[in-house]
Amino acid sequence: MLAITPDEVLTLPELMAVARNGEKVTLHPRTIAVIEKSRATVERMVREGHIVYGITTGFGSFYNKTIGPEETHALQRNLIESHACGVGKPLPVDVVRAMMLLRVKSLSQGYSGIRLSTLETLLAMLNKGVVPLVPEKGSLGASGDLCPLSHMILPMLGKGEAYYQGDLLAGQEAMSRAGIPLIELEAKEGLALNNGTQCMTAIGALAVHDALYLLETAELSAALSLEALNGRIDAFDAQIHETRRQDGQKISAARIRAHTAGSSFLYELGTDMKHSRVQDAYALRCVAQVHGASRDAINYVASVIHKEMNAVTDNPLIIGEEAISSGNFHGQPVALAMDFLGIALAELANIAERRLERMVNKDLSNGLTPYLTDEGKGGLHSGFMLVQYAAAALVSENKILAHPASVDSISSSNNQEDHVSMGTIAARKATEILENTRQVIAMELLTAAQAIDLRRRGVGRGGLDERERPKWQKGAALPTHLGAATQALYNKIRQRVPAMLEDRVIAPDIATVTQIIKLEEVL
Repeated sequence: MLAITPDEVLTLPELMAVARNGEKVTLHPRTIAVIEKSRATVERMVREGHIVYGITTGFGSFYNKTIGPEETHALQRNLIESHACGVGKPLPVDVVRAMMLLRVKSLSQGYSGIRLSTLETLLAMLNKGVVPLVPEKGSLGASGDLCPLSHMILPMLGKGEAYYQGDLLAGQEAMSRAGIPLIELEAKEGLALNNGTQCMTAIGALAVHDALYLLETAELSAALSLEALNGRIDAFDAQIHETRRQDGQKISAARIRAHTAGSSFLYELGTDMKHSRVQDAYALRCVAQVHGASRDAINYVASVIHKEMNAVTDNPLIIGEEAISSGNFHGQPVALAMDFLGIALAELANIAERRLERMVNKDLSNGLTPYLTDEGKGGLHSGFMLVQYAAAALVSENKILAHPASVDSISSSNNQEDHVSMGTIAARKATEILENTRQVIAMELLTAAQAIDLRRRGVGRGGLDERERPKWQKGAALPTHLGAATQALYNKIRQRVPAMLEDRVIAPDIATVTQIIKLEEVL
């Protein structure tokens, strides 16, 4: 059971436990006290007739339109219903559950003026598995995620749709089956519920979690490709990377060294230095530099997301005995970070595809057969030719998706909301790039495993100058062992996908390895 407190941070693992594993959530007694205190301030302002944005006025460019106490319920209900105008596919269930938890966390800090009973309704939905249907498109990222958060709230009012026990139901029916009473919104509650960055932050948090895992998978994949291509390990020497002073680069180099430790596939200099391969191409030699930069970028994004997960982002905020209108709902911090995440992930796919290309290209593979076909079968069989095509297509798509959303803005609400972040678009794009990159890494893993199989059977002896070959190509025994980590990875692939001795439909193989990565079975 996760207890939400007003002053302790919510961590990414805790968020993942609730979003994907169904962890239950409760409110700490300290949280209840601060919620009730801020609610008392709102109720006093209503009684005393204060003119406060969103409490006794309209919204957006209607900020100067005063609303009487008798219309409070209609004002807040109308806000949610009118703002629920999303389109597109439904957001995944884990994203919506993350949104709900993040909204609870934001509202529980005592700055939003919501009633405890209203927050407990949202909490009951989360704990009983009522997941609102939220369309993916419609947010400008300021004033926060008004549109998707409004869809998230609709079932609380008996509106919209929600998933419950595997069925998509009308919102009122889902709430009834779960035994959760509907609510009527009171002063400020609609604005407290739908004004914030929780949609973009939820998408971003799940993407960051998956990106951190994918980065480690990509380094294992790079290590396996290094072995498949008889690459040189000396480019990953610790002393080299200390001189660069980039933290991510040093970690990535150390990972490659550890993954390939003891491998008999790596290149060793021949006796004739004049004909020795003194360095590898960038796609191998610069893995640490490229992966390390992405590592640093992803870690930066994680730090931004962690802060936003614990932020208060609605408006106005209850500060002491006052309600102050400001702009914490603006998604620019998340927007910039999500664009950066997309770029960092796109580069992991970019260099992975180049490693894949070297393995299937007979002129670049250090002696492997064209497209990794079985010896003598090239021509009749195409082998991994189209795997490289597919990877190249995904990499090119990533380049288009990596164009930043955060540099765009458009005026809304009669020019009152005249600069917006596009943070939710940036987060959704980063997630698309993540999925493309995951599939490119799966393709690289399949290709590297095929290349390893060929090496072990003696393919790769030809095509190199005798003096340029690793020791095992000069009559010694064929290579038998990968690094411990890459061998374990190879075994996991081969448990699910057999080597390709002749052409077959490869799409299911790619899907299988992609799923292995997605379910976090690699590490």
